[in-house]
Amino acid sequence: MSAGRTVNSKSQSWGTPPKYVNVIRQFFRGSIALDPCSNEYSIVHAETEFMLPENDGLREEWNYPTIYMNPPYGADRERGTTIKNWLAKCALAHQKFDSEILALVPVATNTGHWKQSVFGQAKAISFLYDTRLKFLENGSGAGKGAPMACAMIYWGHDYDKFYDLFIEFGAVINISNLQNTEIGATRKYMKLAFE
Repeated sequence: MSAGRTVNSKSQSWGTPPKYVNVIRQFFRGSIALDPCSNEYSIVHAETEFMLPENDGLREEWNYPTIYMNPPYGADRERGTTIKNWLAKCALAHQKFDSEILALVPVATNTGHWKQSVFGQAKAISFLYDTRLKFLENGSGAGKGAPMACAMIYWGHDYDKFYDLFIEFGAVINISNLQNTEIGATRKYMKLAFE
C-alpha cells in the first residue's frame, strides 16, 4: 500500500508499480487472494483487500492461500505499528496457514524486523535492481523514486518459480537454509514480534 512513505510524507497511498503487479500475478497463477494493506488507488486488485487507513489489516486474520503485501514503510503513530509488525504477520501467516506470501519492502538487513521475520523465516529474497523504484503515488506514476533499495521477500515453498520470475528484476537469493534457525549474537532472545 504505502511503500516509500516516510514518517514525514503527506502521501498515504504509495502503490506497487505495474511491472511488479504483473509478475506477482503470474507467480500466483493470476489470482492474489489477499492484499492486507491496500488503498483506493491500488492496481493489485486482490480478491480480498483490507483498505488502509480505514481497515487495519494487522488486526485481521490472514488465512488466505496467496498474499501480496506492500506495507506502510513509516510508523503509524495512531496504531503504534511499524513495518516490523507487517513482516512479523507475514512470517506468522506462513507458519500458521502455510500461506504463500510476497512482500515488497525496503532493504534493511541490519534491522530487528529482518532478523526476526525474514532471515530464518522466509524462503528467498530478490534484491531489486531498480536504483530508485518508482511507486505509484495516489494512483499516478509521476512521483519520485524511493530513497532506498527495495526487495521482494518470499515466504513459501516454490523457490524455483520465484527464481525464474524474479531473476529478471534482481539478484535472487535462496535463504531456506536459514529457516527455523535463530541468527546473530542475540538469537536466544529473538521472538516474532506478533507472537
